Amino acid sequence: MSTPAHILAIETSCDETAAAVVAGSEDILSSVVASQVKDHAVFGGVVPEIASRRHIELIEPVVSAALRQADLSLGDLGGIAVTQGPGLIGALLVGISYAKALAYGLDIPICGINHLEGHLCAARIGAELAYPHMGMVVSGGHTSLYVVRSETDITQIGQTIDDAAGEAFDKVAKLLNLGYPGGVIIEQVSRGVDHLALDLPRPMMNDDTFDFSFSGLKTAVLTLVQKSGIFEEPDLRFSGLPEAKKPRPGKEHLIPVIAAAFQAAVVDVLVTKALRAVREYGMGMLVVSGGVASNTALREALKGKTSEEGIRLVIPDRKYCTDNAAMIGIASIRHFMDGRHADLDMNAVSRWSSITGKH
Repeated sequence: MSTPAHILAIETSCDETAAAVVAGSEDILSSVVASQVKDHAVFGGVVPEIASRRHIELIEPVVSAALRQADLSLGDLGGIAVTQGPGLIGALLVGISYAKALAYGLDIPICGINHLEGHLCAARIGAELAYPHMGMVVSGGHTSLYVVRSETDITQIGQTIDDAAGEAFDKVAKLLNLGYPGGVIIEQVSRGVDHLALDLPRPMMNDDTFDFSFSGLKTAVLTLVQKSGIFEEPDLRFSGLPEAKKPRPGKEHLIPVIAAAFQAAVVDVLVTKALRAVREYGMGMLVVSGGVASNTALREALKGKTSEEGIRLVIPDRKYCTDNAAMIGIASIRHFMDGRHADLDMNAVSRWSSITGKH
C-alpha cells in the first residue's frame, strides 16, 4: 500500500503535548512540543490528572501550530498517527480521541503507534540505520534493550525491574532538593564535580542478564543523605505544600558531589549493559534514544566506548530524544505502507508487552 504524502502525528503519552507533520519520504515538515514542566515542577514529578487536563487545553493549538509550520491545512493530510501506548491512560486518551475525531471527519486512515517504537525510530531522523542493530531506550518511564532485526522485527531482551533511569534521576533530585526535572538539573550541578569522591553501587551491572535496576541506587543516595545530615527538617505546615528542605551550614558542598556520583553510577550501568548486549549479539551498531539519552555524560561515555570497540553509535538530536511527535510520524510510515490501520474503536494502552506484537 502507498504511504500518505502528509501524516499528522500526535503524542500525549505523558506530560508533553506534541504534534508533527511528516512526509511519506520521512522528511520532518514540522514538530511542535508544548512542555508541562512548570505545571508539575512544584510536585516534583508528573501528576496524571494535571497532565490530562493540560493536554485537553493544549492539543488544539499545538496541532494548529504544526500545520502552520508545515504550511498545510487539514485537507492536505492523508493519514493520522497517534501514540496508543504505553503511558498515562488519561493523557493517551486525549491524543487518541482527538486523532480519531480528525480521522473520522477527514475520512482518512489512522494508525496507533507504540511510544517505544517511536523512540527507536527517532534515530532514523537524520541517520541511515543498518539492520540488525541493538537498541536501547532510556527515559523517565522506560529502560530497555532491544534486538532490532528490521523495522518490523523488534525483540526486547532486557528491561528495568523497578525504577527506570529517568525516574531515578527525578527521585534523587527530589532527595537532594534540586527540583524537577531531575535529569536536567543533576547534569547541571554535576558539571566539573569529581564523581569519584563517592563510591555508589552499580546494581546488576555485572550480572548475567540484560535487565536493569535503579531502586537500590536511589536507596543508597537516600541513606547517604540521611547519615550525612545534609538537610534541616522541613517545616510541615498546613498552608499549602511543605517548605523546601534547607541544607545545613557547611553541608551544601555534599549535594553536587552526591549528584555527580549518582549520575556516574547510572551512566556506568547503562553503558556496560548496552555494550555487553552489542558484543553478545554480534551487532555493529548501537542506537540509544529516550529522554535520558540527552544527558551529556551518557552521550560522551557511549561515544568513547563505542569508538574504542569499533561500534557505530547513533543517538538522535536532543530534541528528538525527549518525547515528540516527529518520532511517532516516522514510526507510522511502515504501518501505513503495510496497511496496518487502526479502527475507530482503538483504545489507549497503559502497558504494551511487545513493540511489534499485541499489547
